[in-house]
Amino acid sequence: MRKRIPAVVAALALMLAAATGEARTIRWAAMGDALTLDPHATSDAGTQALNRQIYDTLVTRGPKGELVGELAASWRTLAFDAQSWEFRLRPGVRFHNGAALTADDVVFSLQRALAPASDVKALLASVDRVTKVDDLTVRVRTKGPNPLFPNALTGVFILSRAWAEAGGAAQPQDWRLAPDGFTARNANGTGPYALVSREPGVRTVLKRNEQYWSKDPAAPLEITEVIHTPIRSGAARIAALAAGELDFVQDVQAQDVDRLKSLRNVTVTTGNQSGTVFLGLDAVSPELKGSGVKGKNPFADRRVRQALSLAVNRIALQQVLRGQAVPAGALVPPAATGWSRELDQAPAADAAKAKALLAEAGYPEGFTVTLHCPSDAIVDGEVICQEVVGMLARVGIVVNLVMLPKAQALAAIQKSPPEAEFFLAAFDVPALDSEAVFAALYHTREGRYGAMNAARFSNPELDRKIEALTTTVDPAKRAIAVAEIWKAVQEEAVYFPLVHPVLAYAARGFEVAVDPENQPRLKSVPLK
Repeated sequence: MRKRIPAVVAALALMLAAATGEARTIRWAAMGDALTLDPHATSDAGTQALNRQIYDTLVTRGPKGELVGELAASWRTLAFDAQSWEFRLRPGVRFHNGAALTADDVVFSLQRALAPASDVKALLASVDRVTKVDDLTVRVRTKGPNPLFPNALTGVFILSRAWAEAGGAAQPQDWRLAPDGFTARNANGTGPYALVSREPGVRTVLKRNEQYWSKDPAAPLEITEVIHTPIRSGAARIAALAAGELDFVQDVQAQDVDRLKSLRNVTVTTGNQSGTVFLGLDAVSPELKGSGVKGKNPFADRRVRQALSLAVNRIALQQVLRGQAVPAGALVPPAATGWSRELDQAPAADAAKAKALLAEAGYPEGFTVTLHCPSDAIVDGEVICQEVVGMLARVGIVVNLVMLPKAQALAAIQKSPPEAEFFLAAFDVPALDSEAVFAALYHTREGRYGAMNAARFSNPELDRKIEALTTTVDPAKRAIAVAEIWKAVQEEAVYFPLVHPVLAYAARGFEVAVDPENQPRLKSVPLK
């Protein structure tokens, strides 16, 4: 028996070493950094992806897109009040600083997400009030019966009330006006990883939350440390992965997919993103600063907007992107309610018709315009912008292409009046419902609505129809209303969809499933 003891001890030592070894530190690179760690400040995909590791939501989506409880153990509508949803929280959940999660934190977080500076407030546009029932029960009353309300909660993170208030962060950070602040560099969630250090633009280090509440075998939490590094250059990201300097690359460009698949010990996974890359424009300002046309705004004429859309060959874009994109005709992904093949049919490129519309609008020779393109927010964004420049040139639109880091690009788009009068952007739909698109992009920018309406499109009649969707319970009537709104906004063409991206991830020695929201769930990654 004595001879066996050293062998057992040695085996245990090896197991312990394997559990805490360097192989479980994952070096993760993305094309851009988070704009902030404030969970309610922005809906930027890169920011949400990093915060997804730190924070949890009440409900989330499972592998097949189904709603599953995260911090909420259960939820229901009340039998005596169809406008109220009740959420029962999981007991025993703790924040990274050790404080217990209570209903106070959830009420605070939802109210904070509704604040004017929040970019996620459109998700909660139907909320009337949020109240605490007891320490583990929260009640949300909507302005009318809203059977789809839990869908919206997949994009709203929960943080500690006491921690935020102690740091002077009871309100969300306005990252455009104040790029730094308590919640910009600090975090305290209930998620699978806790913040160790934050160097904006350089790296962010996370460690495994050893007290994480989830015991789900599908979330083994095998990664003990995450080092997140923004690397703008796609070639540099891939070279670092190939050299063994990185373990996981999130934003793989289309041109690199085949090469990565040929590398030994590198696994490439692909999947559809629940969003759309699109072009937007300012049709409101009396004159465009970046255009050669003086005294009027060419984009104010619907014929011009339609001409630009017809000039873009979406099939050609798909080919340039080597199939890592699907031509889009609507700003809603196929998984969302309200989507249909007819709605999403990409308009066929027609340069001759585009020229005719321009001539009819009074621009037979075209005009010049400036296109703002984010350099680190959209995979292959620069490629798309360069292709668009060439396509528009064929119909007489001379484009001055300006590449900007996403913080500058997003700030330029969201200012009123916007500094970016013609821009490339992307919009994800975490709620997987057309209403979320309408509320954020097409509703007049006021109150909880229109947070992402960079075009400043405004139609009071459509606003009323959009607001009515939250209280339209009958599925058939709602489907008709959604179709009517889509028809109206597509005719306006203040945004024109280009492609639904196909995402690609690459990892060395293990596999990371593509997340439709492009928010990798590292807690669910099994290491080989």
